[in-house]
Amino acid sequence: MQFLIRAYDGEGKLEKRMEVRPRHLEGMKKLSEHIISAGGLLDEDGKMKGSALIMDFESRKELDDYIANEPYVLENVWDKIVIEPINVVIANGKE
Repeated sequence: MQFLIRAYDGEGKLEKRMEVRPRHLEGMKKLSEHIISAGGLLDEDGKMKGSALIMDFESRKELDDYIANEPYVLENVWDKIVIEPINVVIANGKE
């Protein structure tokens, strides 16, 4: 199943995000087989305010297990997480 994850940082969490970011990116490397696309959400000044990910897991439970262990969750960076199923039709220019 493919999922669109929009995760918004809590107010004033940019410094904490940058502190935790190396652990987040290391985790992303380990999950590379599940990642279709990932990046930072930006505010009007171009500063990161959250994350957007499109991921593929066998089940919602696998996704929930990832979220529960995500460094941005464990370190209280992400304040609001919106998850929706998605049907990716084109990724990296491939149908």
